[in-house]
This record gives sequence, C-alpha cells and structure tokens, in this order.
Amino acid sequence: MAPVNAAVQSTDSLDALDAAAPRDVRVAIVGAGFGGLGAAIRLREEGIDDVLILERAAELGGTWRENTYPGAACDVPSQLYSFSFALNPDWTRFYAPQAEILEYLRRTARERGLEECIRFGADLRSARWDQARQRWRIETAGGLVTAEALVAAAGPLSEPSVPDVRGLGSFTGTVFHSARWRHDHDLTGRRVAVIGTGASAAQFVPHVRGKAAHTDVYQRTPGWILPRLDRAIGPRTRALFRRRPAAQRLARNAIYYTAELLVVGLVHDKRALSPFEAIARIKLRRAVRDPTLRSKLTPNYRIGCKRIIFSDDYLPALASPDVELVTDAIARIEPEGILTADGSFRPVDTIILGTGFKAFDSPVAHRIVGTDGRSLAEAWGPAGPQAYVGTVIAGFPNLFFLIGPNTGLGNNSMINIIEAQVEFVVRALHGMEAAGVGAIDVRREVQEEYNAGLQERMVGTAWTDGGCQSWYLTADGTNRTLWPNFSDAFRRRLRRFDLGDFRTAPGRR
Repeated sequence: MAPVNAAVQSTDSLDALDAAAPRDVRVAIVGAGFGGLGAAIRLREEGIDDVLILERAAELGGTWRENTYPGAACDVPSQLYSFSFALNPDWTRFYAPQAEILEYLRRTARERGLEECIRFGADLRSARWDQARQRWRIETAGGLVTAEALVAAAGPLSEPSVPDVRGLGSFTGTVFHSARWRHDHDLTGRRVAVIGTGASAAQFVPHVRGKAAHTDVYQRTPGWILPRLDRAIGPRTRALFRRRPAAQRLARNAIYYTAELLVVGLVHDKRALSPFEAIARIKLRRAVRDPTLRSKLTPNYRIGCKRIIFSDDYLPALASPDVELVTDAIARIEPEGILTADGSFRPVDTIILGTGFKAFDSPVAHRIVGTDGRSLAEAWGPAGPQAYVGTVIAGFPNLFFLIGPNTGLGNNSMINIIEAQVEFVVRALHGMEAAGVGAIDVRREVQEEYNAGLQERMVGTAWTDGGCQSWYLTADGTNRTLWPNFSDAFRRRLRRFDLGDFRTAPGRR
C-alpha cells in the first residue's frame, strides 16, 4: 500500500500533544473513513469547528485502507462513489479500484484541511455518557477526550469475521483474512483454499487463480452474478468532467436513478427482478459449460435476497481446470489440509478467508455505554441493532451512529446514506443550540414505532421473502441491515429533525 500522504502525516506532533493531556471538544468522531471524514467536513462547513476525529490506525481511509487484496475495487459505479460536495473527475475506471478510492479520501482530507483534527493511533477503548456533565467521556489508546456529541463512524464492515471452523488453529500453513491480506506471502505455485464466495472473494479469486498451482473455493451458497461491464474512463471524459462539473453531475444522476430502479423489484414487486435473473442465467450458461459445475453455481432463491455480485472474471476463474468449487461442508481443518463432510481430504498450504465482516457485532458497539450502564451491544441484545432513522439510539444521548441499523442499500452507493445522516447530525446540533438544549435522547416509544413501521415494509421484500438466509438477517430472520425503500426517501426522511421526538436536558457548557 502506498504511504500515507505527507500532509496527513504532519499530525504526528498534534497526536503527541493530544496524548499528553485530555481534550474537550464539541464533537468527537470515531473513524476516518467516508463517514467520519464526511461528517467532519460538513460540520466545519456549518460553523461547528470544534471537531476531533479519532482513528485507530496510523492513516485514514477506513475499509479502503484495510482491504488491499488483489482486485479490490468498488462494486458500485465510481461516479456514485464520491461526496456530492467533492466530486472526483479523475476516476480512471467505471468501477474505481481501491488505490484510487484511498487516494481520493486522502486528497479530500488534505484539501478540506482535516489534518488538524485527526488523532491517529486513537483506538476507542470506551465511551461512557457522563450524565452529570452531559458529555461523553472517551478513552482511547491516544488519550482521554470528552465531547458534547459523539459520532460513531467506524462502519459495519470494519471488523473481519473469522469462521468458527473446527481445527482452524491447528493448520500449519498460512491463514489470513481478505481484509488483512498478506502481501508478503507469495501465492505462486501454492495450493490455496478460499473459504467464502461473497463480493470480496469474487474480486480476488481470479487473481489468486492466476498465481496458485491449484485453488479450492469452498462455497456454502451460490450468489447471483451480473455483468460488471467495467471499462476505462478516457482522458477526454476526465478532462470534460474537470472543466464542466455539471456534465459529471448529469452522468452521476443518470447512473444513480438507473440503479434505483432495482428497488422496484427488491421491495415493491419481485416480478421486476425476473429480467435481472435472466441476464445472470445467460451469463452463467456462457461462462460455465460444465453442467455439473453450472448446477452448483445456480442460486435457488430470488436475486437480491443475498448481496448481488458484479463480476466478469469470477465465473471463468471457477471454470478453470486449476480451480475446484467445493460445495460439501467443511468437517474440520487439519494441519496440512481440509477435510469435508463427504470424507474427502484436500491438501493445501494457504487458507484465505473471504468470510466478510461482523456487521452485527462491531467492537464499537461493545465499547459505547449509555445512561443505564449498558453497552450498545447489550442494549440491542439478541433482537439485533435498532435505531431511530438509523442514526440515534434510545438511552444514548448525543450519540449519532453513521451507517446504523437499517440504513444499508442493496442497489446503490452508501455515500448518499452517509450524507443524509450527516445532514441530520448538523440539524440536530443546530437545533439543540437554538433551543438551549445540552442533551437529546430519542424517546423509546418513537424509536419503537419507527422500527415497527420499518419491519412492516420489510414483509414481502426480496430480503425477507426471497428464499435465502443472508448476513442481512439476524438469527431470527429479522432484517436489521437494509433500508426498504428508495435511498432518496431516506434522505427526505432525515431532512426533518423534530426536537419533540427526544427527551432533552438544558445545556451545561
């Protein structure tokens, strides 16, 4: 990975100063990815300058810093993958690769002057609401911070999920997760096992297959795979976007509203999904000639029930003679290979885990403690995470959770959701100041009514009635992940901040 931008590295002296003495700020933000950086930029634009970003790593970037596996790229079109207030005319491909996205975040942070408000090496240890002072007391690896408001922007895809597979610890070869890629481990000539067949695996398997002597791909459930149709964005188009930002906004809007059409099938009428399924079947038939392998790769559920994969090289890689798709369950991992339930043993020297992230068990949720002494994770309990407008949680005053419960999208860019939530944070802080309020805590009945309405709209969608079990769902089959409507509807919903939805306390600054 390229070294962090020198301008961002200049915060080292600030970090040392901050670690030496506690800091009191108006807004503390956990995480320096898209959510945290976007929140800091908009807050500062709105005159809320007393902002501190707490980042556990040595550089910014969030998931785009962590995921450096071969082939890592955005799976939504790059024109949708920038802040609306900081368009990037320099994307070189229709789907931006990881390095370009990371550089975009670095450049945006530098140009918006965020160097002065990022504290690196500040892994969150605990954040507790101090009722007497009406402030968050935040303990980090970089020192103590107190804040009037806390914005949790660590993201749901920040903590890798390692499967509970019998014998994994006994393996004598090399094991790593795709989000912790071992670039020092040369795959050339090795026998590799890939566990997991989600969006990340679809990107890196073709690259692994190109180096390894043999690759076993362990699949639990096949995914629907649509054409990616990636292509280069030429210098003339990039020059046009630099000279005429309106042209780029027009292209962005066209792509955005085209992607929104998928919501019709996902939420309102699943018959509208049939054309997408037909395209996926044609693609599968053309890429995989072996009927037995094709059968293993054919989903038995509606498209969209699990995350849709966009790829043009994954299916050809699986059809290669040096790749075996294994659909038998893993019985156990032994020191030199993997034993499956049918009794087959396959020797391997490298295991790559493409098993996703702890979307429902984020470490941050265990470290934020509210008014009753319980952590977010404890407050949510077995029922799974819930929030009001996906952003504020009863019992956790002045806490704003970006990409919170039921804010995910199955069809479009999360940047739109992040920006909507950030605007809600801005309205909340301005509303508190205008009313002389020091703390707001969403009323539990308001939160419960909102979530009941969400779950009513979830009935009959592709996610809950599509015939599959996905990471979108909790153990009891409740969808606590996705937003069941058009993303513009979410933005419109968050434009309204009503102080009456909250219990309030007078300011004590």
